Amino acid sequence: MRRHPELESARGSAAPSNKQTPRRTTVGIVQLCATADVAQNLAVTKDRSARCADDGAEVVFLPEGFCYVGSDAERVAHHEELVRGGPILDCCRQLATRHGVHVVAGGYPEDAGEGKAFNTCFHLTPDGELGSVYRKIHLFDVDLADGTRFQESLNTVAGSELATADLPFGRLGLSVCYDLRFPLLYQALVDLGAIALAVPAAFTHTTGRSHWHVLLRARAIECQSWVIAPGLWGEHGYANRRSYGHSLVADPWGRVVAEVKQEADGHAVACIDPASVHEMRSQLPSLANRGVWQ
Repeated sequence: MRRHPELESARGSAAPSNKQTPRRTTVGIVQLCATADVAQNLAVTKDRSARCADDGAEVVFLPEGFCYVGSDAERVAHHEELVRGGPILDCCRQLATRHGVHVVAGGYPEDAGEGKAFNTCFHLTPDGELGSVYRKIHLFDVDLADGTRFQESLNTVAGSELATADLPFGRLGLSVCYDLRFPLLYQALVDLGAIALAVPAAFTHTTGRSHWHVLLRARAIECQSWVIAPGLWGEHGYANRRSYGHSLVADPWGRVVAEVKQEADGHAVACIDPASVHEMRSQLPSLANRGVWQ
């Protein structure tokens, strides 16, 4: 596993304290159907991100796998080191600087050495600087009833540390897709100060139609936090993979306040109000009331 000293400050702890007072902030979520054609994926990502910015978004969220969905053998050619970057990271930096927005990108193939990668979610500031970095902890190794099989751990290295990013609305907890099924991770992010949770995903169509909305709303309610979940949609042209889409934003009450409902490339925007989190947590202090047991 490769270690980069330049990134140590962004790993395993809360991001540097936000010097600005958290405020209402418009965010945008991008939905697309990625394939093995990286150039085409990035072209769609640019287009939809620009539309988010045009609609007033100050933070743009990209889904897991936004840059590539295909064979692991071919994916190796697209692995990038976060320090030196490459076409994928360069594209995200251009989005940030061109539109003056923060970018939170999930599912980035960060090189881990020996032909493997981390499934990484990172935060870029509006000047294109790399902020926080999270490497997916829970890898998707499952055999679904419809015959779909995933063994993410074969070619992906699991992370082991939590990460948050400070954004204009306050602190954001970072996660990726399958992490959604492990609620203690999100409560740990809240304990690090998160008032919003990012869940970039490529949820399968099979599991998504039954669990996507339920799990996202549950995490919002349990953590009394905003949940921001950009997702892939459609058939990806590889190994019968099909993603559910329905990218959405949920508020701390668990209400879906924005959603890309159509099965198509799209985007949506929502206003994240940090005051609603503090109001909710003071009126219904379930997080503060957590018990201790053995």
